Amino acid sequence: MENNKIAVGLDIGTTKIVAMIGRKNEYDKIEVVGIGKAKSLGVKRGVVSNITQTIQSIQQAVDEAESVSGVKIEDVVVGIAGQHIRSLHHSDYITRNNADEVIDETDIENLVNQVHKLVMLPGEEIIHVLPQEFKVDSQADIKEPIGMYGGRLEANFHVVVGQVSSIRNIGRCVKSSGLGLSDITLEPLASADAVLSQEEKEAGVALIDIGGGTTDLAIFKDGIIRHTAVIPFGGNVITDDIKEGCSIIEKQAELLKIKFGSAWPGENKETEIVSIPGLRGREPKEITLKNLSKIIHARVQEIIEHVYLEIKNYGHETQKGKLIAGIVLTGGGSQVKHLRQLVEYITGMDARIGFPNEHLAGDSDDLLSSPAYATAVGLLMEGLNRHTKEEEEIEEAIEQIMEVENVETSEEEKPPIVEEAPKPKKKKKKSFFEKFTEGLKDFLDNAE
Repeated sequence: MENNKIAVGLDIGTTKIVAMIGRKNEYDKIEVVGIGKAKSLGVKRGVVSNITQTIQSIQQAVDEAESVSGVKIEDVVVGIAGQHIRSLHHSDYITRNNADEVIDETDIENLVNQVHKLVMLPGEEIIHVLPQEFKVDSQADIKEPIGMYGGRLEANFHVVVGQVSSIRNIGRCVKSSGLGLSDITLEPLASADAVLSQEEKEAGVALIDIGGGTTDLAIFKDGIIRHTAVIPFGGNVITDDIKEGCSIIEKQAELLKIKFGSAWPGENKETEIVSIPGLRGREPKEITLKNLSKIIHARVQEIIEHVYLEIKNYGHETQKGKLIAGIVLTGGGSQVKHLRQLVEYITGMDARIGFPNEHLAGDSDDLLSSPAYATAVGLLMEGLNRHTKEEEEIEEAIEQIMEVENVETSEEEKPPIVEEAPKPKKKKKKSFFEKFTEGLKDFLDNAE
C-alpha cells in the first residue's frame, strides 16, 4: 500500500479521540482503511486540560488504527474547536501602486497579510482570515477580483480567532505522541466538508455539530463561509443534567440518554418507567421516561436557542441573508431522538441530520457514516485534498522543466528563456488555510 496516497484525520474531541486512515479510490471516493478510537480523558469543552492523558488517548487511537490497517501513521490533520474560538468581521483595503496593471494573487496576499496584523486581545491569535466579497474601486460584490483593473482593492473578511495557548497545547500533544502535524483546521469547517452539499452552501445553510463538550456552528451562503461559532456545551451537559436530576451515576445517565432519551416529552406516557440498579446493596431506582425526556428537552432547547441566536445575529432574518437550505445537524449529539423535530419547532427552519457518507466509498462500514464521525471524515478529506494538490503542483513543475529544456534545445537564445521559465510557478496558489498552517507550524516549532 503506497504510503504517500494515504492521509490521516485526528479528531481530538471531548468524549472521544478518533484517528481515521484513508485514501481515495478510482472513483475519487474515500476508502477508510483503518479507524481507531479512544476515550478522551484530558479534554474539557474542546480544550486540552490534561496533556499526559490526551497524549495517551491519542496514542491509543493511533495504535488501534495502525493495527487495523497495517499502515504506519506519520503525520495527521487535526481539528481545533473549544470555547476560546470566536469570529469577527472586518473590512480592509489596499491602495495599489500601479492601477494600470491587473490585480493578481500578490495583491490579495498583501490584503490578507494586512488583516493578519490586526491587534487582538492579549493571548489571542488569528487562526483563519477568510475573504468574503471584494470591492474594486467603487464596484462592490465581486467574488474573484484577479484579472481586473483598479487602484483600490477592498474586501470584507471573516476572521477566526483563538487562544494561542490552546492551539499550542494541541500541537504539543500531537508532537509528543510521535506524530507530525500536516495541517490544522477549524472543526466546524471540517464537518461542513463532510456533510454539506455544494447546493446547500450556495442556498444558505447552518451546520450545527453537537459534540460532547462543544456545539460548533458554521454558516454558509453563496458558497462562502459567513459565520462560525463554538458554543461551550454539548451532549455531556445533557448527561450531567440526567445524573443530577435522577441521582444516578454518569455511566447510567449516558446509557439512559442513548437508549431511552428523547427531546420531545409529549410522546412518552406517564406509565413508561425504567428501573436502574441501585449502588451496592441499595434499592433500584425507578425513573419515568417522561421525566427523562423533560430533562433532555430543557437542555437541548437551551443549546438550540443559543445556536439560533447566533444564526439570527448573522442575519438569517434579513432578505439577503436568508438560509434557504435551513439547518443540518451532525455530531454525536444529533442522534438524540426527535431532535430534528424540536429544532424545526424552535427555529421554524427546515432541518435534516447530516451523515458523512456522501464522500465515502460504497462498501464502507455503516459505522463510519454515523454523524459522530463527521469531523474525522472531514479532517481526512482535508488531508487527502492536500495530497492531490501537492501531486498536481509536482506534475506542473515537471512539465515546466520539460518545456524549458525543449525550448533550450531548439533555440540558441538562452537568457530570456531562463528568466521566463520559473515564472508560471506563481500558479501554485496557496489556500488561506495552507498559509495559516505553515505559519502555525513555524510557531509550534519555535515554541518547543
